Amino acid sequence: METSTLLSGQTGNAPVINSGVLLNHWQAHRRLTRRTIEAFPEVGLFSFTLGGMRTFAAMVKELIVIAGPGVKGAATNEWNALEDHQAQQGTKEELLKRWDDITEQVNFYWPQIDAARFQETVVAFGQYEAPLYETILYFIDNEIHHRGQGFVYLRALGIEPPAFWDRS
Repeated sequence: METSTLLSGQTGNAPVINSGVLLNHWQAHRRLTRRTIEAFPEVGLFSFTLGGMRTFAAMVKELIVIAGPGVKGAATNEWNALEDHQAQQGTKEELLKRWDDITEQVNFYWPQIDAARFQETVVAFGQYEAPLYETILYFIDNEIHHRGQGFVYLRALGIEPPAFWDRS
C-alpha cells in the first residue's frame, strides 16, 4: 500500500535532504566553479565573450554578490539590494580570493538558518519572492548555468574545462 501511495504523489512529510546535505552539495559545485575560474587565462577571464554574453569574470562577480549576501539574508532576513554588493575584483587572484571569502561567509551563516525557515517565503534582495528553499536552489542553479557558459568559453579558447562530474 505504501508504494502505491508514494507513486500517486503522496510522499508524506519526510524531507528528501537536510540543510547540511544541501550545503555540501552547493559547496561541491562551488569547488568546481573555483577550478573553472582557475582554468581561465587572466586576460580571457576578463575580456573573452561569445554571442553577446558577458565575460566569465562578470558572471563570477554575479555569483559572488548572490552567494554570500544571499546566505546572510537567509540567516538574518536582512536583504540588501543586489546593487549594494557590487564586486570590484580586477585580477584573477583578487576574484579567487573573494570567491574563497564568500565560501567562508556561506559556511558561517548557513548553520544559523533554522530548518523551518527554508519553508518560509522571503523576498530575496528586496525583489525575488519565493520560499527560501527555492531561493537557495536558484543560487545553485544560477551558478551551474554560468559555469556551463564558462566551460563553453574555455573550449572556445582551446582549454579543456574541469571534469563537470568531479566536484571534489
